[in-house]
Amino acid sequence: MQVSIIGKLLLVITLLVAVSAQGQQVADTTMLDPIVVTATRIPVRRSLVTAQVTVLRGDDLAARGVDYLLEALKEVVGVSVIQTGSFGGATSVFMRGGESDYVQVLVDGVPVNEPGGAYNFADLPLNNVDRVEIVHGPASVLYGSDAIAGVVQVFTKTGNTPRARANVRGGTFGTVDVTADVSGGSGIGAYSFSVKNFSTNGVYTRDSAGAPFDNDYRNTVAAGRFTLRPDDQTDVGFSVRYADSKFNFPTDGSGAFVDQNSFTQSKVTTLGLDLVRRLGSGFETRILLASNNIDATFDDSQDGPADTLGFFEFRNLADVQRQSGDVRLNYYLSQDNVLTAGFEIEEQTQRSFSESNSQFGPSSDSFDADRDNRAYYAQAIFDLADRFSVSAGLRLDDNESFGTFVTYRGGVALRLSQQTRFRVSAGTGFKEPTFFENFATGFVLGNPELDPEKSLSWEVGIEQTALGGRVQFSGTYFRQDFEDLIQFTFASPTVGGPNYFNIAEARASGVELQVTAVPVPQLTVAGNISLLDTEVTDAGFDAGDPEATFALGERLLRRPEVVFSMTASYHVPGRGSATAGVHHVGDRIDRDFSSFPASRVVLTSYTTVELSGEATILRNDAGLPDVTATLRVENLFDEDYQSVFGFPARGRTIFLGARLDI
Repeated sequence: MQVSIIGKLLLVITLLVAVSAQGQQVADTTMLDPIVVTATRIPVRRSLVTAQVTVLRGDDLAARGVDYLLEALKEVVGVSVIQTGSFGGATSVFMRGGESDYVQVLVDGVPVNEPGGAYNFADLPLNNVDRVEIVHGPASVLYGSDAIAGVVQVFTKTGNTPRARANVRGGTFGTVDVTADVSGGSGIGAYSFSVKNFSTNGVYTRDSAGAPFDNDYRNTVAAGRFTLRPDDQTDVGFSVRYADSKFNFPTDGSGAFVDQNSFTQSKVTTLGLDLVRRLGSGFETRILLASNNIDATFDDSQDGPADTLGFFEFRNLADVQRQSGDVRLNYYLSQDNVLTAGFEIEEQTQRSFSESNSQFGPSSDSFDADRDNRAYYAQAIFDLADRFSVSAGLRLDDNESFGTFVTYRGGVALRLSQQTRFRVSAGTGFKEPTFFENFATGFVLGNPELDPEKSLSWEVGIEQTALGGRVQFSGTYFRQDFEDLIQFTFASPTVGGPNYFNIAEARASGVELQVTAVPVPQLTVAGNISLLDTEVTDAGFDAGDPEATFALGERLLRRPEVVFSMTASYHVPGRGSATAGVHHVGDRIDRDFSSFPASRVVLTSYTTVELSGEATILRNDAGLPDVTATLRVENLFDEDYQSVFGFPARGRTIFLGARLDI
């Protein structure tokens, strides 16, 4: 089946090349040097960056009907996306073999991870998104905790061009998706604003016996960005994003259908204020004020009067906040030679209340904790004769819980010619403990003496262009060593002592290859492959248990050894576009939680094919809207697979819609 699918995709690509070549003269495509921000926290030419960076353009993703970040990241080299079954199911991202909480996620500079690194990628749509930047490898020197394996930053559109757009589509599983955008601006300011509502019946609506269950998922997001330039020396940006998501799930942790009315709901408010002031003589100051507030609910009410056994009712309310201020001073010796010094202060709080009911009677619990962090960091970027670039950074974090921690990063990029660039970099990263690991009370005791989990990483890479920039290739080898991994144990080494300790260790290494070709101006073919090798080097409390999460000498969970992606996109300006893509994920190790203790199992490899396209069916220059028909088909051949053991993934999914542009 997999060979057949790949063969069909290659046939599609061949046909696209043949059609586009008819009557056309191949012209050289000049390779541009785009500006990126996330790798250095200042706008710099990509050729100066010593780390690997991937940039996804929002308009390109929208043209393919890619509406959620998790779908976009599936095609990024070195990234594995794991979703628990249906729409809205908990979704994790693993980069370069790191843990799922080793990726820092930012929206317009605002950190949106929970304290300790967790982030659910299921609820982040791409409406009103200008671009997504992905930094591969450690970036704690600039972003602090969580940025061990990489950083994903979403940039909201800034507006400027007056535009109004509405997009409506529906499809399989009773899905309805409605988005509306508006933008505009003048010489001193601009705005963009978007509202999106996504709803679906979900995949798990009936069990194997045909009994009905509720798997509805709803996600409403409003996002906007407003910019102001009162004078030539000052830029002010304000971003806001509000998301309200509700996910009904009938399954337990093993994927069995067990409940009629359990759901989770989260309301997330993200605010960012970014001020840039150019002071003259090469000096510039940047101030970022950031706030992310998560109001989360877990509700599993009593199914009915007969539901009276075990713990038959549970409810938890949680409020999680991260608020920070960051001040940076940049000194430009020249456009490409920059010195940066920065100071950051962050306050984290988590408060929760839970209550349960069981055959033994009612009970309740509460949790309230906070911690502060102060950080001082510096960075230097130098470009020598437009041939040799150097970057170096150092950071000191002073945390209320774990004390001081130092991280560093450095790299060199050598442009051997106009077509060839060689780079090497190394650095360290860290992830702070979660609040629960630090401060839990009751049946489980947290450990306030925990150290951060940490890593040492290095990579070498080469980038090559050919045929006037129409072919671009890059290859990277990396290695990451993870230490002080936090483990849970039922049997504390000390009587009445904590249940969490820094004890396990692991490593990950791999090769990442990617190529992009533009055989003719209207056709782009891109492909990448990731080869990953992971190993538990110290099993800690799991020593001697081959079925445990950390089994000595075995692979880390849910990290495929091989991931392959390939897309072919054909675009006719003013008329439409078509894209075909194939995505292959190799086998992974997971755990089966249908019994206790959970055992290790192998998830077989799978291959999916996606098709998407859009066609302008009405173009009107008299002030009426342009009308574009859209189509996206996911898992075209209805591949049967699981990203998480026990949770079958979506089968063939079809979205058909229309877009109106004014």
